[in-house]
Formats: sequence, structure tokens, C-alpha cells
Amino acid sequence: MAKTLSFLDKSFWITESDENPKHVACLQLLAIPKGAKSTEYVPQLFQEIKSFARATSPFNCAVKTVLGYPVGFAPVKKLNMDYHVQIHRVADVTNREALDAFVARLHASRLDPDKPLWQYHFIFDDNSETFAIYARVHHMYGDGATLVRWFQAGYVSNSHETKFTPVWAVKRLRHKRREPVSFYKRLVGVGYALKTALDLLIIFIRIFMKVLRVNPHYMPIPFTGTKTVLTGQVKAGRAVATMDLDFKRVKALARRTRSTANEVLLCAFDIGVHKLLQDHGQVFKKALFTNMPINLRKPGEKTTGNKIAIVPVQLAHGETDPYLRLRQIVVNHRIVKHAAQHARPAAFSGYTIVIQSLALVFEWLRLSSVVKPIANILISNVPGPKDTRYLKDAELLACYPISTMTPGGGVNITLMTYAGTANVGLVCCNKNIESLQPLARYVKEAFDMLEASVDDPRLNIDDIGEQVDTVPVSIVSDH
Repeated sequence: MAKTLSFLDKSFWITESDENPKHVACLQLLAIPKGAKSTEYVPQLFQEIKSFARATSPFNCAVKTVLGYPVGFAPVKKLNMDYHVQIHRVADVTNREALDAFVARLHASRLDPDKPLWQYHFIFDDNSETFAIYARVHHMYGDGATLVRWFQAGYVSNSHETKFTPVWAVKRLRHKRREPVSFYKRLVGVGYALKTALDLLIIFIRIFMKVLRVNPHYMPIPFTGTKTVLTGQVKAGRAVATMDLDFKRVKALARRTRSTANEVLLCAFDIGVHKLLQDHGQVFKKALFTNMPINLRKPGEKTTGNKIAIVPVQLAHGETDPYLRLRQIVVNHRIVKHAAQHARPAAFSGYTIVIQSLALVFEWLRLSSVVKPIANILISNVPGPKDTRYLKDAELLACYPISTMTPGGGVNITLMTYAGTANVGLVCCNKNIESLQPLARYVKEAFDMLEASVDDPRLNIDDIGEQVDTVPVSIVSDH
């Protein structure tokens, strides 16, 4: 891993607090091999994995600071494995709601800033044929694409392989030393920087034109989202829920509707969040916004750290037909994709840094409840392994990503595809909402109805609290 940190990497450290830790995590469900007892197998596996006390970068590194400002990573002399790898016995690991609540308590605490920023927690009971691992890593170590790549390296594709290495001990290729930059390359770099600055200026000009309502067909205006019981200043405490969606069904529906899997998922999540918020008395005069992470890496690029842009996308409003809501989301999503394709990646990343930095400043000044949020939901889709994986001889059944809270709050929804299933992790601040289990149920119901509505246009969602002040002019005349 590079010794230097990008501005985005540093921002996760600078703005971290006890109320809003900046780690990301995953809840892994694994099957105990046949014939083994959970009370013997899990503690033995725990002790074996804990014995890997030599880690590779960045898992052997703590953050090096100057007057509290992060400047890079520095290797530690010795890992405290009692801190990094822990074990917990619970009443029933198969009780998903209770397991989600247990994980929520672990997720709400902050990683020790004086140690390497990662932990593994084994969770088991006395009788079940499954156990769980809750693993968390600080976000400044990498984004979703980086962390999933590391995660896969710690698993094997054959249960008969007796040798294995935990993710923190896996050897990684060192970065090659950079060759001296020639004068010509410096000139090219200056030219690229100027073009990037021009692209960034054009983005802000078009945003300003949308403020003036001169050009309404562009990305959403930052800090114009709807305030809800989920948004505002992030407080201590988390609510977590996990769920599964058949990703083959998602892709099949995307093909039938001439959309993408992400757009289908956006539609289901949008309806689900509306229903959850309506349960708490929320009404909606306009569409909700979602923050969409965009991977800025080139195909095949395996750089570490954070190399993403996060931009708001407008969701649906005013339609009770799920299919028509999907068409609204398709249009709004592709407006943002079009903007991204017509700007250099560095310009789009720069735009992200500007608006997210403002959000971070508002959070640091504790003004997030005063200003409107950038978005109400953050939805991220990370592709995972297509075939079954094993931790030594324990089959991996599912892996649910659980992310951090964005400045301004909302609900963070992250999914990872694994062996044909979308494992979905939902997390929010629990200052006003105790449980996200209803949201998991609403999302499943919304997807089922969206799928059925393609063939049956009579299907409509119930009232979800939307108020339509103005009715758009129909393209079909009544005269």
C-alpha cells in the first residue's frame, strides 16, 4: 500500500468522532463442517487464525500524524492480537434480527486510533451449524473495490485446501518505485490539469444554471435534499439489518425493462425507504436523492486507497406504478452518468471532494441538522466472488457489507453479489429509528411488486406519503 494518503483518505481520519466512526465492515455467515461441533470448531479456528500475528501492509500499520493531522502509515513493532481478533458466544447465531442487533453494537464503537485500524470478531453459539465473523477496517485503508479484493484473497475455492492465510497476513505486491518524471511528461500533466480544471468549471457552471432554472436537466443541486428522521447530525448508536435478493432475478428484470441492475435496485430501495419514513409521519413534496459512488479506476486497475466519486442522483416521485417509477430513475440516473462520461475522472473526483468537504465541515461544526442533506440514501453495489468460497474448510454462506455513515446522515445501503445472490447490508443512526428490519421487508415487497408490474400494469404501490403540488403536462392530449 502506498505510504502517502490522498485527501479523501485523510478526510476519513480528520472527521472521525466517537459519534461517527469511519470504518466499513462485513458480516460473514459460515457453515461449520459436517460432524464438527460449534463449541469445539469455532474456538479452535479462532485460536488458529489468531496465531497469525505477523501482518502485511496496511494491516501492520498505524496512522502517523503530525499535530493530529494524518501524513501516512507507519508499521508497528507488534500486533496486539487480543484486540484485533476476538470471540463472542451468543444465545442463537441463527436469529438474524438478534445477530444484526449484536453487530450494530460492535459497529457503533470506534477503532483504537493508536493501533492498526482493523478487527475480526468470531460469533457463535452452542448448537447451531453456522457461525459468523464480523470484520471491520477503517475506510482510509481503501474503498469498497479495494476491500473486496483483499477479502477474496483470504478465502479459498476448495474446502479440501488445508493451508490458508487470513486477509491481514496475505502478502501483496509492493508498489514499484516511480521513475523520474521527464520534462515532457510534466508538460503533459500540466495540460491535463488545465483541462481537468476546465471540466470542473463547466460542472459548476451547469449546476449554477440549474439553480437559475435555465438548464434543469443536469445533476441535482447539492444540499437540496429532503430532511427526514434519518438525516441530520450523526449521533452515537447504529441500527443494522441484513437481507438477501436473488441477483439473477434482478438482472433478468433489468434486461426486460431495458435498465441496469443498479437502476432496478434503486427503484426497490427508494420505495422501501419511502415506506419506512412514512411509518414515522414523513410526507414527501419532492423526490428523494441518493448518493451514488462511482469507481474511477480504469479496467484492470488495482490501486489501493480511495478512488471514487460520490454524486447525488434524483430518485422517483409522484407515480404509484412501480414500473413508471423505474423509468423516472433510469432517466435521472443516466443524466448523472452522461455528466460523468463527459468530464475527466479527476474533474468528477474534484467535484466530489468539494461537495463532500462542505458536508464534512458541516458535520465537524455540528451544523448537519441545520442545512439540508446532499442525499437521503447512499447506495453502493460491489461485485463479489461468483463461485463458493471457504475459510479453510468452513463454507462461506453470505457476506453482508456494512458501511459507515455519510455526513448529514440518512441510510447507507451496500450490497455485495456472491454466488448469484445479492447480500445487502443496511445501516443508519438509531437516534430516531430503533430498527431497520421493516426497511428490509419493504424492499423485498417493493422488488416483488416491481417485477410483477411489468406484466400487470394494474399493480400500484399504496400511498407512501408523496404530495404532488404540480401535475406535469401529459404528452397525450385529452382533446
